[in-house]
Amino acid sequence: MDLDALRYGNFHQLGEAIADWEGMAKNLKKLATEADRNLKGKADKAHWAGKNATVSREFIVKTVGEFSDAHTQADTVAKILKDTHGELVDYRTQLNDAIERAHKKHLTVIDTGSGSFTVSANTRPDWESDPSGEHGAISQQDVDSARDEIRRILSKATESDSTAAKALSLIVDQAKYGFSGVSYGSRDAAAKAIEEADKMAKILAKDPRKVTNTELATLNSALAKYKDDPLFAEEFTTQVGPKKVLTFWAGIADPYQGEFNYDPERDKQAKQLQKNLGMTLGKATLSDSDKMTAWKSEIIKLGPNQLGIDDASNPTGYGVMSNLMRFGDYDDDFLYDYGDNLFAYDKQVNGQAIHPWVNNTNTADLNLWGNKNDRGRDPMTGFLEALGHNPGASEQFFARPDYSDTTMTTVGRDSVNAESEVNEHLKYLTKERVWVPDTAMDGKDGYVAGRNALGHALEAATTGYPSDADAKTIASGDRRTANTAGVMEQVVYLYGGEGGPKMLHDQPELADSLGKIGGAYIDDIDYELSGIGDHGKDAADFPARYDGRANFTNQGAIDFLSVLGQNEDSHKAVTAAQHMYTLSLLDSRPPTSDENMASARDAMSVGAEARGILDHSRVQQLTTTYGENSDEANKALARSADWKKLMAGAVVAGGVAAVPLPGSTAAAVVIAPLVADQVVNAANTLLGHEIDKATSAAEADPRGPSQLASREFYGKGTEDLASTYASYFKDHPQAADQADDQDWIEDIKKSYTGLGSEENQYRGRPPYKG
Repeated sequence: MDLDALRYGNFHQLGEAIADWEGMAKNLKKLATEADRNLKGKADKAHWAGKNATVSREFIVKTVGEFSDAHTQADTVAKILKDTHGELVDYRTQLNDAIERAHKKHLTVIDTGSGSFTVSANTRPDWESDPSGEHGAISQQDVDSARDEIRRILSKATESDSTAAKALSLIVDQAKYGFSGVSYGSRDAAAKAIEEADKMAKILAKDPRKVTNTELATLNSALAKYKDDPLFAEEFTTQVGPKKVLTFWAGIADPYQGEFNYDPERDKQAKQLQKNLGMTLGKATLSDSDKMTAWKSEIIKLGPNQLGIDDASNPTGYGVMSNLMRFGDYDDDFLYDYGDNLFAYDKQVNGQAIHPWVNNTNTADLNLWGNKNDRGRDPMTGFLEALGHNPGASEQFFARPDYSDTTMTTVGRDSVNAESEVNEHLKYLTKERVWVPDTAMDGKDGYVAGRNALGHALEAATTGYPSDADAKTIASGDRRTANTAGVMEQVVYLYGGEGGPKMLHDQPELADSLGKIGGAYIDDIDYELSGIGDHGKDAADFPARYDGRANFTNQGAIDFLSVLGQNEDSHKAVTAAQHMYTLSLLDSRPPTSDENMASARDAMSVGAEARGILDHSRVQQLTTTYGENSDEANKALARSADWKKLMAGAVVAGGVAAVPLPGSTAAAVVIAPLVADQVVNAANTLLGHEIDKATSAAEADPRGPSQLASREFYGKGTEDLASTYASYFKDHPQAADQADDQDWIEDIKKSYTGLGSEENQYRGRPPYKG
């Protein structure tokens, strides 16, 4: 900053600008509040179909978000300008005071331009004749002291001005269109984030083998502290650069293929760095600035090329970046472009005699979170884990290819009926790609982490939640849309199809995810089961919980359930979700009117039918695999009958029940949709009582039965249905008599046992026979 610019600076106009920004922020806050209350509030309550259900609603939500982001950005700009204004005025005062003190010492201060200035002595002509000696020659020390003081003031003023300018530029550039929503309480906070980013970037500029454990700990601490800070993330990421971030992680994770002695502390820091670095890079990709756009483009270009380093078997860009993106919230478009390019390359090299990623020459370990079952050599695995943490990107990546505005409406929506209607990415991963285990020597034999990651990605794409979302997060409400339903329809077509039993048998790592996915759509499945074939389905008894509900067809729903029933994990998950959903239907329709009882009868019958398909399928698969009433089959049936223990600890809120799924390969919670948005006094409902009973039973007898014959297994199923029936009528004896007169019990039993000439069709797909 030039001396005269600060010395004679008139900050009146800046003050006026600050006042304008503050006024704008207040007005935008009012607009944001009104938009949320009126626009979004009314849109959420509206029941729209067609384009209004998708395009219009999405536009309104996005517009409301823009109002909020505009207010946040205006408020942040005002605060940064106000802080900078106050600092510059203070530095101007300090500068003028310093110059005044210099003048009193007969020093002249002159601005020489381009940020430079001079301090020179202004010696009195009669200094030699002054007998006191008090006004003698000016000492060089006085000159240097004045110069240094002024230089410090100008340096601080320059820093204040430049950091404010940089922060404001970064904030504005975050969003190419609209507003970024970046929020800081002061200029110092924004400047500090940028300063720390530059310091941490210098660590990554070093040779990774020469970075000390202390430096790694410092780096981890800063990345963790600023993990949600957009300016820190962008400054750090762009300062490091695309290739350097890849070579640095490769060097830290796997230097010289283990030639160094094992250091537990370094291993601990390296593991945390993978997570912290991935989250920081993800945050940075959310910026639309020119620098970050170029960074994202370069990362994709580096993908298929080896990095030219000695570490980690000289990996490709895909090999490293896919392991970093396992953590964090990434830009959806970036993930799509990255994945699309990765798929194109993978299709070229996959299926060769020697697997392109997992082979004896690739001894790298780039994923430190794999518990010996996922070394990170296959980049597809890390990418799919990234999709599992980013539902928007996953939904986009597996979107139905045949969608149009008409097919996404509630009325007239078609199910998936042909391979051509399946997304190419999904088809390649489930039916074409050659998957191989990427385990360490002491890992789980035959386990394919990539297929487990695919399950996580599909969970995110179909439910709208990250695959590892906890119960508290899921309790925020149902996030399904017509688009997520489109992905679900493809999953049902693939795994409920003729080849479904073999696919599930060959891809056991997907079973728990498919169970969670099936549970999340149990209301739409029940709706499909409620009709006679594809006629007479009852939307009043099984209401849509979102616009553009999924269409599986009646037989498609049966077939999908029958495949899920074949596997222990998926059978448990869907059975638990079915039970929760049926209870919520009964809670919403107490036996106080004929209309309610008619709906409750349908709910119990359809619930019994779904349960019958699942249980029959489970028994038939175990009989086929182990032989009827063999010890192995009976032990497995005992475990399958213990599904109610899943309900222990379930959280009910926001129109969903979040059911823990212990023993799963995922950090799993089954999402069971409920009929009502809010369950008032959940503990006093059938649902609440069942959760309490399950919790008490699990605590009292955690072991459960060791074996069950198929006859006993079906008996327990019948008993479960009878218990629900009795609980529903517990306080309504007259209604119970009426139900008895109407043969409810026989209808429910028949729905569960599926007797009749159509039994084979009713049961769905036959068991896998190998």
